[in-house]
Amino acid sequence: MVGLTAAAAVMIATLAVGLRGVAAMRTTSDFLVASRRTSPWLNSAAVAGEYLSAGSFVGAAGLVVKDGVGSLWYLVGFAAGYVTMLVLVAAPIRRSGAMTVPDFAEARLGSALLRQLSAVVVLVISTLYLVPQFRASGLVLSVVSGTPYWVGVALAAVAVSGTLALGGMRAATYVQAFQFVLKTVFFAVPAIWLVVSVGAAVRTHALHPVEFTHFPRDTKVVFRDDVSADGVHYRAGQVVTFAAGAPTPHLTGLDVPGSPSWRRPLFDVGNNGYPLLGTLSVLFATMLGTMGLPHMVMRFHTSPDGRAARRTAALTIPLIGTFYLFPGIYGVLGGALVPQLYLSGYTDTVVVALPTQVDTGWPGHLFAGLLTAGTFAAIMTSSLGLLLALSGAISHDLGPGGLGRLRLTVVGSACAVMLLALPAARLDAGLLVMWAFAVAASTFSPLLVLGIWWPRLTARGALAGMLVGLLVSSTAIAVTVLVHSLRGWPAVLAAQPALASVPLAFLTMIGVSLLGRPPEWALAAMLRLHVDEDSDDRSSRSNGRSRTARRTR
Repeated sequence: MVGLTAAAAVMIATLAVGLRGVAAMRTTSDFLVASRRTSPWLNSAAVAGEYLSAGSFVGAAGLVVKDGVGSLWYLVGFAAGYVTMLVLVAAPIRRSGAMTVPDFAEARLGSALLRQLSAVVVLVISTLYLVPQFRASGLVLSVVSGTPYWVGVALAAVAVSGTLALGGMRAATYVQAFQFVLKTVFFAVPAIWLVVSVGAAVRTHALHPVEFTHFPRDTKVVFRDDVSADGVHYRAGQVVTFAAGAPTPHLTGLDVPGSPSWRRPLFDVGNNGYPLLGTLSVLFATMLGTMGLPHMVMRFHTSPDGRAARRTAALTIPLIGTFYLFPGIYGVLGGALVPQLYLSGYTDTVVVALPTQVDTGWPGHLFAGLLTAGTFAAIMTSSLGLLLALSGAISHDLGPGGLGRLRLTVVGSACAVMLLALPAARLDAGLLVMWAFAVAASTFSPLLVLGIWWPRLTARGALAGMLVGLLVSSTAIAVTVLVHSLRGWPAVLAAQPALASVPLAFLTMIGVSLLGRPPEWALAAMLRLHVDEDSDDRSSRSNGRSRTARRTR
């Protein structure tokens, strides 16, 4: 009941704060980019709120329980992605005058076909990222309140689509900034309480983990998937209670919490024996994928000018860095207190499971409620940006556009994603999210970097490179899902393909572009991205004064 109340409170607050954007909703620009008048401080809080998704809030801690402390490299890559965005993309993309990534592609290279392909890629990335957000809503609410999975999914779809349909990007900005503060507080305060409450013995165990070989107490495990362990087959949905002192089953392909490989400070993708390659692959995908996420790129179009966009990116980095201090705390405490989650497959619920594990009284339920509220805040803020990017691609980039059409598309898109999320309870959400990052890194990252910094890029080169990046990254992920016998470094690159697909996309764009010739206006279009707006204003004023002086003479 506490969890359901907390989720309902967050959704009501989301709709209430979002109503601030309704009055200013008159044009497509208002809907998609908040009329380009968002201040750097408000925008940075909104960017941080939008970026810190359910994957950051609960997924990162769950990865620590499932795959070991080496999975914290994901957080390093997520934070570092904003450094690359600050250096390479933030100010130029705002100066382009575009409202979406497909807008930028057509404005820079003059190709309607490239715009359409970019819109399709936006659909792929946004859908892959949105489904895990709605899925997390259903799972977390079912764990803390016992409601059916579909209830949380439906609540998320209603709250997100309602907020966007009413207030567009302006409403999303207010909600995301507000909820960044909300979820940071709701994540930090329980983390501090947990560290203080668990006692010295558990803190020592968390910092110096011991391999999980026997159950310390009678423990109920609910298996999410069909698994075999030590010759015993467990069915999906089966509930097994292991007696105190019973040996723990060992799942093939997963590190046992507390084992030497679990404690290793590198991420060995799929336990294939290439931890350094796996770590580099994760960093490559998360750093460059962040720069190519369409809903994050859209956020910089809401800044008044390029300088404000750069300040927004700079202010966002410490906000994200502060938040990312806490997932590791939940992860290592989860490895010490609820290691059995690695058996069940429900490691992404570790954050909300910990408080009642430490205290079964009202404090545990209170902090579980706060973490549930924070989780729903994370789901709302990320889903707002993703649904806006998805709807913009359909109605603005692929269709004729218009404010009414955008609003209808928001509601229709939310319903479609909800239908995709309903059967996705047992899917690997981490796989879907990393697929989204790999596609973003392999398509939009080369397009933005070369489109901003290389005048020789042609529309044909951009088309070829994006197609190669999309096909290679998606095929690799499909191989991971379908071919279970893959082992060694090929398995690492299949599960984390950005290390191969991104260079291939860059080389294809460059090679095909060198075979052609950019139009005469291409250099001027690129230079516009790098000329500071103040310089333009001073030049215009100077030219105006010169013309006035000539007329006076």
